[in-house]
Amino acid sequence: MTRAPAPADSGLVLLTGATGYVGGRLLRALAARGRRVRCLARRPKALASHVPSGTEVVAGDCLKRETLDPALAGVHAVYYLVHSMAAGAAFEEQDRLAARNFGEAARAAGVRKIVYLGGLGEAGEGLSAHLRSRQETGEVLRSSSGLPVVELRASVVLGSGSLSFELIRSLVERLPAMICPRWVETKAQPIAIEDLVAYLLAALDVDPGEGLTVEIGGADQVTYGDLMREYARQRGLKRWLIPVPVLTPRLSSLWLGLTTPLYARVGRKLIEGVRNPTVVRDDAARRLFPAIEPMGVRRSMERALANEDEEFAATRWSDALSSAGTAPGGYGGLRVGQRLVDSRTARVPTTAAQAFAPIRRIGGANGWYYADFLWRLRGFLDLLAGGVGVRRGRRHPELLAVGDALDFWRVEAIEPDRRLRLAAEMKLPGRAWLEFEVTPEEGGATIRQTAEFDPAGLAGLLYWYGVYPLHVLVFRGMLRKTRTWSG
Repeated sequence: MTRAPAPADSGLVLLTGATGYVGGRLLRALAARGRRVRCLARRPKALASHVPSGTEVVAGDCLKRETLDPALAGVHAVYYLVHSMAAGAAFEEQDRLAARNFGEAARAAGVRKIVYLGGLGEAGEGLSAHLRSRQETGEVLRSSSGLPVVELRASVVLGSGSLSFELIRSLVERLPAMICPRWVETKAQPIAIEDLVAYLLAALDVDPGEGLTVEIGGADQVTYGDLMREYARQRGLKRWLIPVPVLTPRLSSLWLGLTTPLYARVGRKLIEGVRNPTVVRDDAARRLFPAIEPMGVRRSMERALANEDEEFAATRWSDALSSAGTAPGGYGGLRVGQRLVDSRTARVPTTAAQAFAPIRRIGGANGWYYADFLWRLRGFLDLLAGGVGVRRGRRHPELLAVGDALDFWRVEAIEPDRRLRLAAEMKLPGRAWLEFEVTPEEGGATIRQTAEFDPAGLAGLLYWYGVYPLHVLVFRGMLRKTRTWSG
């Protein structure tokens, strides 16, 4: 029988795991809905600067029972998004202890409901230790608290930054041919991070009765091999999957350690988990949450890549990089997730408008201010490769607008006297951007110039590191001339 959602309650919500991937996104969604939220964190100072205005952050550790009572005081409902997967061999015991401590403290505080995010997988002797622990955590929360627990069990989460998605990305981007053990044919029902957050929000308002366990997933049931192929398709990469029958979870985790940036202990736990099918076996989610229509795999990946672009474009490198002007990271600049970044600054004793003037006039007949012959050569090579070259110039010598062509770039964003962001339209093994930012300061302004590259596979990485010496020469010269002409 379907339970109708209960009226939304305005009571205080405690969020654990706000520093994690799911918790961070759930926090923003709760704040957008006007919910009163308190975050539990072992290091409150580290989290406080990253939470929305009005969000309370308190100290507490689920492994230390005595720290939980103040955090739970006056709380109506709780999101429990805690796991100990990086804790080594003792992670199962730590998961049990944390859940038991939290359940007892929630009961003592008079909490009315716990919403817990667990994992799909059919219980039995063949269930991996990771998935078994996720399901056992739900049982411990119920038994120790005696409270209604809404347990949502999910499969692979598709979203830029999620551990599973980044694993798939690393494998596909780095390896043109992949040796694939039998687990690549295991069935899963991936869920987009947006849909997962929607279910978590809805769970807060559903009537749990004595408790609910709900299996959730996206619209498609696919194999892990299908996920790799779909990612390769969307990135325009040709990849070959070579199946082998003998690659054990242990050997797979060691292999991942060589080919991906995934932490080895976490990698092994994940690989042990992917041998288990994680698919939805009933329609409870559809009955309880009829307003949620989860995306399929193709749309989920499209959204993951689009969200990554939006978040990356919104980054202000003046806040993220050193004030000295040169990005740390050694040869090749700074690695930010999949992106490669070369960024530098220059200070000028002028107004922001004066500093931005030469940036606004760049390209076309005005040239690129340094080593124009190299820009022309790059344009010629682009023409030979079937690209647009530099022959398009610019629409107006002084004015720019979003969408304008600028040689082999296109204006993606412009904020007068503040920011110009160009997206590359030349032929490249990846995607590239060039961004200029002007920040007014006392006695002058700071110009930041940032080149960003999203490489497509090994060819993209080889391209970036191969041309990096020229980037350093040209971009340093451009910034120096821009600084001179702004005065």
